[in-house]
Amino acid sequence: MDLDLRKLRYFVAVAERLHFGRAADELHIAQPVLSRQIRALEQDLGASLFTRDRHGVELTDAGRQLLADAGPLLASTHAVRRRVSAAAGGKRRLMVGFRAGVAVTPAARAFEARHPDVVVDVQRIEGDDQAPMLLDGRIDVAYVRLPIDETGLRVTPLYTEPRVAVLPAGHRLAGKEEVTEADLAGEPLLWHADPSTQPTRRPHPNAGYVVRGVDETLEHVAAGRGISFLARSATVFSSHPDVIYVPIPDLAPDQVCLAVAASHTSPMIDDFFTAAQEAAEITAECGNYEMWRLGIDAVS
Repeated sequence: MDLDLRKLRYFVAVAERLHFGRAADELHIAQPVLSRQIRALEQDLGASLFTRDRHGVELTDAGRQLLADAGPLLASTHAVRRRVSAAAGGKRRLMVGFRAGVAVTPAARAFEARHPDVVVDVQRIEGDDQAPMLLDGRIDVAYVRLPIDETGLRVTPLYTEPRVAVLPAGHRLAGKEEVTEADLAGEPLLWHADPSTQPTRRPHPNAGYVVRGVDETLEHVAAGRGISFLARSATVFSSHPDVIYVPIPDLAPDQVCLAVAASHTSPMIDDFFTAAQEAAEITAECGNYEMWRLGIDAVS
């Protein structure tokens, strides 16, 4: 049985609104037509997706599972259309994802010099986007920071970099040249992932906030809700008047890798990997941001 993508889009519209009328208005179709399409999808799948009564519309267990799977599937379809449209227009495109602080330009310039018929697009991603966007095809290749669920991915280490402590400007240690893990033990920690992925060996109480990305981290730290840790390069591109960065040499370093879906193989992907590895070697030799900028010029 082939899954009808139009019916799937109709299902998502209803599932996100839990209202057939509003979903029909959004889709610009009549409500009876939408209801028939949903019933047809349920027949195709052999499962009831919604419960409907006088109190409203709710997802069944099967409906919740389909909603979880539908997003990546529809996004992958959109990615296919994007790549086909680009190819039809005479230009191939490579979509590269990157985390905050990671420089894509050196590899992109080197790659485009070898492949003048390919346009490199870039998109910033957050930690919880890394694996899903690679697996569903929205991104062809990505600079990722560990940890990442490597299931279905090919992950190649590029380089490590030191981390810094992110402290409120009025923090007792904000004026130090560097701090240690012991100095910060017991401080509430703002972290974006499972506590087991935290780079520190010292115990930290959970600050009680879920942060997604550098900008949210800085806002919470500035408000005095806790401390955090960032890769040093991320601090070059992100600043806040009420936040101070302090080196913390004994903290576990940040690992930057290049990742691609294991099923997404092509000479073009391999060539970008090569360009990224060469650029990473130049960056490592430079050793600081000013020399890193010279490294961009060197590969261009």
